[in-house]
Amino acid sequence: MAPPLRRARMWRRFRRRPMPMTGLVLVIGFILLALVGPLVTGDPAAQDYLATLAPPSAAHPMGTDDLGRDAFARIAHGAQVSLQAGVLSTALAMAVGIPIGLVAGFYRRWLDPIVMRLVDVTLAFPFLVFAVGLAAILGPSLRGVVLALGFSQLPAVIRITRGEVLAIREMDYVAAAVADGAGDGHIIFRYVLPNCASPLIVQATVAIPAAIIGEATLSFLGLGVQPPTPSWGVMLTTAQQYLGDAPWLAIWPGVMIALATLGFNLLGDGLRDVLDPRSGP
Repeated sequence: MAPPLRRARMWRRFRRRPMPMTGLVLVIGFILLALVGPLVTGDPAAQDYLATLAPPSAAHPMGTDDLGRDAFARIAHGAQVSLQAGVLSTALAMAVGIPIGLVAGFYRRWLDPIVMRLVDVTLAFPFLVFAVGLAAILGPSLRGVVLALGFSQLPAVIRITRGEVLAIREMDYVAAAVADGAGDGHIIFRYVLPNCASPLIVQATVAIPAAIIGEATLSFLGLGVQPPTPSWGVMLTTAQQYLGDAPWLAIWPGVMIALATLGFNLLGDGLRDVLDPRSGP
């Protein structure tokens, strides 16, 4: 089947599923908020001391914080931070983890045991615990958050890539390529890597929401983005003091984190079903 026809069939299968379509809408909304929102909401650091802790209104759709800063502007700029942390950390994990997994799975004799023992050691630490430790070493900043979350995601990417390579390496078309005299590089880039793409795409959609939650957690703990830079985690830290008087300060960033992560998870579930050739029409 020609690639355009295959893509059209996959899109038909995807759009017939209401939950993945809902996830796609949420993800697109999140990206638009991060890219367009800061252009229309104004300066997130602008203070109005006459409107501190003001409830949602026409002038401030999401209310204001203790310094009179518009919560909607801070939510929009915080979406940028979350998008950068989620996408850049996942891209870092993929860029480093995929080559390591490919090499470990393809050259199994001596390299694979060494790589997998190192991976097993890192997997002994929960994702967020590992990220908190790295962030504490790297220092509080968006750059430190991206590096901490990226390296925390490495073990999962390496294991998934290696497992796929081990399975694909035993396929008949790979054996035929070896019999024809194809080199290792040709086999890896022509046969192995393209057939690993589907599970890795799904893994990316799972890793991005985990990174979004990780960034909010690190910022909440003071190990991530630092004030006055807007971040959903920083907003939640401030909101602790005003839960009784201004609950919207905690509600809005909490809702945005939940919607962003829900969107990517629903999208990932849909992509997993669509990209699986064994799934139904």
